[in-house]
Amino acid sequence: RGVTTAVDAGSSGASTFAGLRKFVVEKCETRLLCFLHVSLHGLASAGCAGYGVGGECDSLKQVQAGACSRCIDENRDVLVGVKVRLTADICDDGKNEKEAYERALKAAETSNVPLMVHHSESTIPVGGSGLLSCPGSLRKGDIYTHTLHGFNSTIIDVTSNTIRPVVWESKERGVLFDVGHGMGSFSWTVAEICAKEGFWPDLIGSDLHKESCKGPAYDLVTVMSKMLHVGMALNKVIEAVTVAPAKAIGWADRIGTLSVGKEADVTLLALEACDLTVEDCQGQMRRLTKRLVPDRVWKGGNEIQITEPGVFPNVTILESRRKDWSKLLVRDDERPGSDPKRQKTS
Repeated sequence: RGVTTAVDAGSSGASTFAGLRKFVVEKCETRLLCFLHVSLHGLASAGCAGYGVGGECDSLKQVQAGACSRCIDENRDVLVGVKVRLTADICDDGKNEKEAYERALKAAETSNVPLMVHHSESTIPVGGSGLLSCPGSLRKGDIYTHTLHGFNSTIIDVTSNTIRPVVWESKERGVLFDVGHGMGSFSWTVAEICAKEGFWPDLIGSDLHKESCKGPAYDLVTVMSKMLHVGMALNKVIEAVTVAPAKAIGWADRIGTLSVGKEADVTLLALEACDLTVEDCQGQMRRLTKRLVPDRVWKGGNEIQITEPGVFPNVTILESRRKDWSKLLVRDDERPGSDPKRQKTS
C-alpha cells in the first residue's frame, strides 16, 4: 500500500531478535528495520497495553540494558533504536516503570541510537521539575510515539484543553513526536486541539499490527489522510513519512529522498476527492473529503503490486472500539453512536 520501508517498533528483544531477523526481516520483500525492546523477550508474551493483563516489564529481570546494547552493536544493519512501553499494567502495575524507563534511556545512550517511548496510562508524569518524566526526560532525537491519544498521560492539559508546556519545550529541544496510530492511540479530538495550536507531528507512523490493520488504522496512507484532514500541510505530511523518519533512524544517506546513489524506492500517490466518514480509535467520526491513495510503487527499481483494505471503513471494528470511549480524558462532547449521521463529521 505504498510502503517500501517499514520499521518494527519493538516486537523483539535481545533474546528473540535472532528469530525475528531470520523468519521475518530476511524473508520480507518490504525493507524491515527494527527498534529493539529493552525487555529481553520483547512482546513475545505481551499484547496491547492498558487492558490489565500484564506485559513485558512485569519482571525487571527481563529488562536488560546491557544485553539490549550488545544486540544492537551486533546488528546495526537492521536495528535502529531502543523501545520501551510505559503503561502501568505492563510494568507490574507501575512498580517497574521508572526503572524500565531509566534502563531504556541508558541502553539508547550507550548505543548512540534513539529511544522510542510508548507513554499511555502511565505512572510516569508528562513533565515536572526534577522528576523523571516523558517526554520531559527524553533527549534530542528520541521519539515520543502515540502522541495523539486522549487517555491518562495525554499531552493535553485536560483543565484547559491545550497542549502542556513541557510538550512544547520537548519539541523545541529536539524530541520527535510520532503519530503511532495503532488500535487505540489516535483521537480526532486531540488531533484537532494540536492542529489549532499548530503542533504537528514530526513523524507519521501507522503502528500497524493485527489489531489495527483492519481498522481503525488500515494503512499508512489512511493515517496520512487523517492528518491531512485536520489541516497538516500536504508537503509536511509527505516529509513526515519520508525524509523525517529516515533522518530519525539514521538512514537518510540511503532512503527517504530521491537522489543519485540512494535506493530507487518510489511511491506515486494520488490525492483523490472522496466522501468518507472515518473513525478514530474510539469510534469518533469525521467526514473526509479528500484522501491519499497509492497509485504505483517501486522498490529498488522494481514495480510492486498494490493491495487495498478488505473492508473500509470497517463497521465491525468500529463498533468494538467504542467501548473505550468512556476512558478518554480528552474526547468529543457526545458519545459516538452507531449512526454516523448523528456524529460530528466536520
